[in-house]
Amino acid sequence: MSATQSLVEVLPEPILAWRIAVAALCGLAVGVEREWSGHASGPDARFAGIRTFLIYGLLGGIAGTLGESGLPMLAAALTGGAAALAVAAFVMATRRSTSEMDATTEASAIAVLALGALAGMGQLALASGATAVIVLALMEKARLHGWVHRLGALELLAALHFAVLALVILPLLPTTPLNVPGGAAPRTLWTIVLLFSALNFAGYLARKVIGASRGYGVTGLLGGLVSSTAVTLQFSRASRRRPELAGALGLGVVAACTMLMPRVLVVTAILNPAMALRLVLLLLPPIVAGGVLVGVGLFMQRTEPASTSIPEQEAESPLGLWLAIQMTVAFQLILIALAYVQRLWGEGGLLTSAAVLGLTNMDALTLAMSRLGDDPATLTTGALAIAVGVLTNTILKLGLTIGFGTTGFRKVASTGLVLLAIASSVGLWLGYRWG
Repeated sequence: MSATQSLVEVLPEPILAWRIAVAALCGLAVGVEREWSGHASGPDARFAGIRTFLIYGLLGGIAGTLGESGLPMLAAALTGGAAALAVAAFVMATRRSTSEMDATTEASAIAVLALGALAGMGQLALASGATAVIVLALMEKARLHGWVHRLGALELLAALHFAVLALVILPLLPTTPLNVPGGAAPRTLWTIVLLFSALNFAGYLARKVIGASRGYGVTGLLGGLVSSTAVTLQFSRASRRRPELAGALGLGVVAACTMLMPRVLVVTAILNPAMALRLVLLLLPPIVAGGVLVGVGLFMQRTEPASTSIPEQEAESPLGLWLAIQMTVAFQLILIALAYVQRLWGEGGLLTSAAVLGLTNMDALTLAMSRLGDDPATLTTGALAIAVGVLTNTILKLGLTIGFGTTGFRKVASTGLVLLAIASSVGLWLGYRWG
């Protein structure tokens, strides 16, 4: 009794009541979904519906307050008994049911019990957020299963390879920088390999899950996660083989080139958040312009043919590991070159080098500039250099669309890239004026 009184002295009754109420609401939310989905009724009904889940949430909340009040044994007995009831219900359900075994309802009940205990201990935001995730996962059962069925052994093996690369190899690498101008540490270089392998894998999974039949606009957008230049060249050539799809292919190129800028921003934010804040101002105009162009294009071409007729050029591995290693080697060589350029010609030479590098490897340029440092002047110079590289990279792709595409293709792709280049120039002008 004294422990409970001490808890009330520290936390007034309204606060305790609010915690238990949140715990009950967590159970209620899951129970509503179980009732709505039909798992609480019918011949194969599970043990818990809306009322049972509400009670489980209350039990968890009460157990959490008891544990915090200095009665952990009573709290453990309460939660243990409720969890044992869920386990017993699962055993009984499997014995009498002829359908596929499914412990989702029982597992959800135990999770509600734990989340209720969190709420009872005052972790209201954590309990509420986790409950929202559980309800979403329960409601999206068919979609989640569909995504998993689209993945195969290749994707699972790639995930295992990535885990080995990140958890086994990375910690073994030294942290001492290489003894060359602008040299990075081996562990830093391998981290970059992992970063771009993860981006490649994310793009691969997105294309795998969404599918290749969503239209060339979406296909190009997802392809831009890996290589917007490859998408531009591939779609430009494809427009000659399939001139009737020229407009759709052109939209795919604009989408891929638009995706380059968020990709650059994400990489910069991971490696140098302060530089990313300056870069947002420079890249916001082309991102907005590209987003509007792609959005309008997708709306106008929502009945476009499926994109399965032109196969995507996937890497040998979903990780694109060899490409990531090549890019990291190029990054180290660029660091060495930029160290000499900055020493000889200063900021002007750096921006000129960025314009040239943007024609060949935007990822390596982004990495190199993100490593320049945290000095305000250096941050501004690095952000300007990345933006200059984006502009010259857009001009390069404009040349590819003009040189390899058909007239109908150029009408969409080249016009879109010209508008992106103009928007990039506006961003650079804003950077020079306000940076």
